[in-house]
Amino acid sequence: MPQRKIHLEKGKIYHILSKSIAGFKIFRDNSEYIRMKYLLKYYNSTTIPTKFSVFFRQKNKEQMLNEHSRKNKRLLEIISYCFMPTHIHLILKGLEDNAISVFVKNILSSYSLYFNAKTKRKGPLWQSRFDNILVETDEQLIHLSRYIHLNPVTAYLVDKPEDWDFSSYREFLGEIEENEKICNYSDCLDIIPTEYKNFVNSQINYQRELAEIKRLWLE
Repeated sequence: MPQRKIHLEKGKIYHILSKSIAGFKIFRDNSEYIRMKYLLKYYNSTTIPTKFSVFFRQKNKEQMLNEHSRKNKRLLEIISYCFMPTHIHLILKGLEDNAISVFVKNILSSYSLYFNAKTKRKGPLWQSRFDNILVETDEQLIHLSRYIHLNPVTAYLVDKPEDWDFSSYREFLGEIEENEKICNYSDCLDIIPTEYKNFVNSQINYQRELAEIKRLWLE
């Protein structure tokens, strides 16, 4: 059955959520999370020089990636992200027509090919269509960023959001070197690290309680 075409407007901000099929664990160790980080950087360009698998095998890939990012126009702004064992959250702002759909398709397809080859698995890895929600206000955006940064804490993977290496939270706290940054939120969020940290930490218990209520309700 053909899938409905998703039209995500240029210049608008969307929360993107992509889940694995049937809650399948798609990130099992640090190397797999790190690969997805590279995918976010590599495919955020209007020009893709070669296959990601070829690029990723290069010894000087960090230098190549930084040079590639300097020379080529970005496809979109990655405002925030969080990778979880069975799903990924992204907050994206498209800078070109159809940018978000192209970008998400590229990262999900590339990771699927890698994961299936590595595990000798066949078939789709992700649910057929990613979820997208338009972020309409600044207040909605800042609360959404907190929600996704707290995902690892809510799931009891870590006690503090800064202990999770696979989200943009430490970027928001100013703890990441410039050449390692993935996100650019300066035109839509005014982040003061100490205030943002307090803002996020204030919600930990409440978000865990909501998650537990939801779990009990679904049982």
